[in-house]
Amino acid sequence: MSMTVLQAEGLYANDAVEREVLGPDVRILQADTANLAELPDELCAEVEGLFIFRHWLRAADIARFPKLRCVVRMGVGYDRLDRTTLGGRGVAVCNLPDYGTTEVADHAIALALALRRGLLLHHEAQRADPPAPWTPIDSPLIQRPSTRCFGVLGLGRIGTAVALRAKAFGWRVLFHDPYLPNGVELSLGIHRARRIEELFEQADTLSIHTPLTRTTLNLVDNRLLRLMPSGAVVVNTARGPVLDIDALEACLRDGTIAGAGLDVLPEEPPQEPVPSLLRAYRERAPWLAGRLIVTPHSAYHSPEALEDIRRKSAETMRDVLLQGLGTNVIPADHE
Repeated sequence: MSMTVLQAEGLYANDAVEREVLGPDVRILQADTANLAELPDELCAEVEGLFIFRHWLRAADIARFPKLRCVVRMGVGYDRLDRTTLGGRGVAVCNLPDYGTTEVADHAIALALALRRGLLLHHEAQRADPPAPWTPIDSPLIQRPSTRCFGVLGLGRIGTAVALRAKAFGWRVLFHDPYLPNGVELSLGIHRARRIEELFEQADTLSIHTPLTRTTLNLVDNRLLRLMPSGAVVVNTARGPVLDIDALEACLRDGTIAGAGLDVLPEEPPQEPVPSLLRAYRERAPWLAGRLIVTPHSAYHSPEALEDIRRKSAETMRDVLLQGLGTNVIPADHE
């Protein structure tokens, strides 16, 4: 029996990958919309499988898909989906837990190293008019990894990959993740912080890798940031709202935090009025020079990753919608 799936974000020029995976009996529809509300009702009425990349899928959107049986979030995080409404409808909700792991881990380490080696600091100074003297700049940003602690908040697949990379650079690696069983640290040769406060008290460089849930919203707040050692660096490649950006700005301004690398922001893309930290960054405020790196939620990106996301999404949709398997289905009680 033929089934219909939809990708509504104009992500690719053809459906060759999806056709190869899903087979000739699946009808593959594509659209290019700014949001799901732009889709015509008659199209929504036919869709049984829906691919979601950047769109939000809210209750009002879900109501327009009467035949919907499976949603595949084309990425790791699934905070864009109204899972309560989908669960009430009996719709299977899936993500891609093994997507973009290496790219995001590399990006997190790149941000940390760029700050810790003073790359941005010296880059900005040397392109000033007039350029700075031809000499290193003394800064609390610059540290030797083998004498310091690298903290990982959330030791999932990406967090683990980051921990191993940081370990290879010589950092002492400490993580906090209350959902992991005892002994994980022994298998990886790293250390565990039982309390989140312990992580922040010891981590000179912190990399955030938690999903966005009710319990992690603004988790990294003023209280925790001010527990960090002098000259700390914070990197976030997870979800913007996990980190209180106003608290981060206050800690950067008073020197509690020496630098930060942000691939994610509380609102993406930023809308006016943008957070004052981002405004200072865009205006090249002198107090922030060389201390903040912002990338546009691009940590996942590479040509290979884009191929992965298409193939893995199609494979997940095939397994769940066509074969009745539980591949990558998120449990209803999973935050």
